[in-house]
Amino acid sequence: LPITSAAVVLALGTVVVLLLRRRRRYTELREDWEVEFGPHRFPFKDLHHATQGFNSKNLLGVGGFGRVYRGVLPDCNMEIAVKRVSHDSRQGVKEFIAEVVSLGRLQHCNLVRLLGYCRRKGELLLVYEHMPNGSLDKHLYGHQDDKPTLNWAQRFQIIKGIASGLLYLHEEWERVVVHRDIKASNVLLDDKMNGRLGDFGLARLYDHGTDPQSTHVVGTIGYIAPELGRTSKASPLTDVFAFGTFLLEVTCGRRPIFQDPRGNQVMLVDWVLEHWRRESLADAVDTKLRGDYNIDEACLVLQLGLSCSHPFVNARPNMRQVMQYLSNEVPLPQLMSTKMSFHTLAMMQNEGFDSYIQSSYSFSKTVWTN
Repeated sequence: LPITSAAVVLALGTVVVLLLRRRRRYTELREDWEVEFGPHRFPFKDLHHATQGFNSKNLLGVGGFGRVYRGVLPDCNMEIAVKRVSHDSRQGVKEFIAEVVSLGRLQHCNLVRLLGYCRRKGELLLVYEHMPNGSLDKHLYGHQDDKPTLNWAQRFQIIKGIASGLLYLHEEWERVVVHRDIKASNVLLDDKMNGRLGDFGLARLYDHGTDPQSTHVVGTIGYIAPELGRTSKASPLTDVFAFGTFLLEVTCGRRPIFQDPRGNQVMLVDWVLEHWRRESLADAVDTKLRGDYNIDEACLVLQLGLSCSHPFVNARPNMRQVMQYLSNEVPLPQLMSTKMSFHTLAMMQNEGFDSYIQSSYSFSKTVWTN
């Protein structure tokens, strides 16, 4: 009898331990900010099942702050994308909260929609609507046989869509939202090949009419505005700089920094600038288009990309002006001539040669005023 009793107690103890482990596995945390901003909260159990336990076969990609998995919600058979923030991300919770607060209240057809989130000890998860055509960079550089190269009409539509989304972030929402990581891999394509800007993990918000605060310089090499090295202040015009690089990337089908046939590192913006000087902009357009594109639109985008990527902040247009140029509401001002590369101008500016540069490379602060 004592042996039987001991066995029963041991069995009950084992069951209790297993139940506690299972409960701990799905235990979630709640913070005060969640009540205030409160986008839909998904139970971790549902996301675990939707992604088949975050199975590697459902992995869509790996970003700067974690992995993204495809999932299907069993109740409604809806496809979702679940971003699981990396455990070793030192600013994981901070970036997670920024993304929840931002995306949970933003509503625009060219921004990836946040459906909800989940948070538990050691787990930070964001749930998005699934973009069936993946990220734009895979279409530009992937060369898969089952994914033909984007035609020019699709590229131009994506460009205008992302411009519209940025205008909303900078001027039309209740606060100024600076994305800080605009690039092709953060643009996702829906079932109609419309571009949606996503990944707001680095976004910064501030009130209209106030100045942005200094912060750590973040972003991706090739898209980071040169003045950030001096001021550490991300602003709508630092986003415009990255958008300019994005314009060149989509039109040329080249990365912001690429290798020439000799193996030398080449800045895309300076490569396009040289074509502009030689009046051969058409030669910079992606050869995979095989000449099947609207030359006026492509040259407009390339010149606009150069203007947006200008090393001088005052020489860049804002996103409202960008939209006017893309829609041909206003003619694009002529880019001022320079014998220096943009990279050289940026380096000289950062070294304190501002007055010399401004005098030798004359441009007007009102050149973008309409």
